[in-house]
Amino acid sequence: MRTKPIADVVAQGGDDGGDGQQLRRRLGPLDLMGFGIGIVIGTGIFTLTGIEARDHAGPAVILSFVLAGVASLLAALCYAELASSVPTAGSAYTYAYATMGEIIAWIIGWDLVLEFALGAAVVARGWSGYLAELLHLPGSVFGETSAVNVGAVLITLVLGGVATLGIRQSSRVTNVLVAVKVAICLFVVVAGAFFLRTANLTPFVPPAQPSGAGESGLTRPLSQVLFGLEPSAFGIAGVLTAAAVVFFAYTGFEAVANLGEETRRPKRDLPLGLFGTLAVSALLYVLVSFVVVGMVDYREIDPGAPIASAFSAVGAGWASALVSIAAVAGLTSVILVDIVAIGRIGFAMSRDGLLPAAAGAVHPRWGTPYRTTLVVTAGIALLAGLVPLSSLANLVSIGTLFAFVIVSAAVPILRRTMPDLERPFRVPWSPVVPVVSALACLYLMTNLSVETWLRFLAWMVLGLVVYLGYGRRRSRVATAGRVS
Repeated sequence: MRTKPIADVVAQGGDDGGDGQQLRRRLGPLDLMGFGIGIVIGTGIFTLTGIEARDHAGPAVILSFVLAGVASLLAALCYAELASSVPTAGSAYTYAYATMGEIIAWIIGWDLVLEFALGAAVVARGWSGYLAELLHLPGSVFGETSAVNVGAVLITLVLGGVATLGIRQSSRVTNVLVAVKVAICLFVVVAGAFFLRTANLTPFVPPAQPSGAGESGLTRPLSQVLFGLEPSAFGIAGVLTAAAVVFFAYTGFEAVANLGEETRRPKRDLPLGLFGTLAVSALLYVLVSFVVVGMVDYREIDPGAPIASAFSAVGAGWASALVSIAAVAGLTSVILVDIVAIGRIGFAMSRDGLLPAAAGAVHPRWGTPYRTTLVVTAGIALLAGLVPLSSLANLVSIGTLFAFVIVSAAVPILRRTMPDLERPFRVPWSPVVPVVSALACLYLMTNLSVETWLRFLAWMVLGLVVYLGYGRRRSRVATAGRVS
């Protein structure tokens, strides 16, 4: 449970890097918002709207996006205080190290590796499928049934190269992609408004009805299994279940906090980047989901391509090509930001000695943790090319929610242990807001399936084995204690 002194964290994140290992400060608030929107506006807006409207919430999927957005906002408040006070790489991992101890920090770092790597691999396969549909490419090479998904491998390797060459290059590519998909999302909202039918929005919350006949205990939400609740769809329970699932749509905004060491004025710009990301993303999610369920009856939505199918249903199939272009751009930026974020997490962990020091080496010209980025890119490409990962997508949500719980708890702990620390941004009504944030995230976690929990626990156990076998004895905090 040894902690890392805040003074060391701040020194490492300073302009001299503390020990000569530093990332270059090249990002402003718009760059941070570009990265944040680049990872948040992706799979959720193009698929989850249809799936959750049809299966769980009906038109009230709009409310599900609002509830998931509120939970994300509570966590973002906590991230903003910690990120502006301790602007360094590693985000939740570093915050946990300074407040809760090395073992918790390792668990969070290991968890974030799972979140970003698996998220990138899942999205890379989705990108390949959208591109194949847009350009009529062979499914035997670019589809889910292919032995090796060549499209997923290629896009991962290309974007891994961009992430390795520099943060400015990554930012420019991300900003272009974000501009394309935001413009097309706004087009969807404006064009779709002409085809809205109020009958499709009634009843807004469909009556609850039994569901899941024949479902095994492993595929049911943990809360239903623990409390003996009957599986149901729609109604308030369906809205809450959908909120837990569409939370996946908001995952990744914490990637902004990972860029604290590369932000020119982190004390001001990190909160702006976090809140700007969530504000734009939540607004787009709510507006697009409203248009989709207003254009077509929720029972007739195509879950695979809800936006494109909605336009086709009203005789505007010409718009589906634009939607596919937005999907390709949106998923491309998600993969890129995932790779950038995981490189910074590996850099922070190697600098602390929990991973080999060579892994965190910063390239003298590019200013990026190039070795970690290249290794991560290869691993993601391997997973994306060979393994169908759709069944593991919920692991991204549970990993994110777990990190949010730790960050929420870190705020009041750090306020008690270091009351004099400069806090450019302060969470209002602490510790009430951090506690509510942690409880909200825990509740959403219980709405995920039992098998998701078991897979998550298996990954955590593997991480503990790695930590006990390597990091516990080799961390800089441990070696400093032995020397003193």
